[in-house]
Amino acid sequence: MEINPPQSIHTMLKKTLSLFTITALCLNLTAADKAKEAHKHGAHDHQHKPATKGAEPGKWTQDYDAALKVASEKKLPLMLNFTGSDWCGWCKLMDKNVFADHKEWGAYAKDNLMLVTLDFPRDKTIVPEKWVARNNELKTQFGVRGFPTYVVLESDGKTKLGQLGASREATPKNFIEKTKAALRFSKAAVAAFTKGMSKEKTQSYLDLLAAHTQAKKALGDWLETRPQRNEENNVKFAKFREDIASAMAKIESFE
Repeated sequence: MEINPPQSIHTMLKKTLSLFTITALCLNLTAADKAKEAHKHGAHDHQHKPATKGAEPGKWTQDYDAALKVASEKKLPLMLNFTGSDWCGWCKLMDKNVFADHKEWGAYAKDNLMLVTLDFPRDKTIVPEKWVARNNELKTQFGVRGFPTYVVLESDGKTKLGQLGASREATPKNFIEKTKAALRFSKAAVAAFTKGMSKEKTQSYLDLLAAHTQAKKALGDWLETRPQRNEENNVKFAKFREDIASAMAKIESFE
């Protein structure tokens, strides 16, 4: 039987020191990675924290009054983001997948929207005290029942153009398309579409838009009564949807 000679103290020391070196290197790399990741997230949170004063096109702000003023001056529609920034999972998902660090969304919003964050966080230091009551009033005014809800308004801050929600499949591209659809009937979009039309033809188009708006309002008003789910109301609901689709089809085919 062959017996291996015992290792020298020198050899054992070299192996031990090598092991310590590798372990220390791994620990250092792990610490560096963690620090890098923490810095990354810290920068992310800071970068995308909405402003608490003032407003600029395409940048989120909590200053609703300032956003209204700029919207009126520049004739830009508004998007109100009703959110629970520090606890709402869907809100965080939308921020990550659509709004944060995405140049495509930023470039689009800069030219087309005033962005307002109306936050309902658990950490009460996030929202200035002077805006807490106002946020609740707007939540009631626009009938917001869940977070996140994105309300798209005309530049007057009163006329509702549309309402969007969260989606697991949301991307900057498809959320921009949904926003464009909501803005399709804004004053600016209608003016651009009807430019060069005769007064009569323009009025015909405006009448179609009004019919579509009325059809949607009729459904909304009916749903506000909280109708029971039964066969009769299922038929009514289908009729409301049919009227909306019919009105939209006429708009789509307008030439």
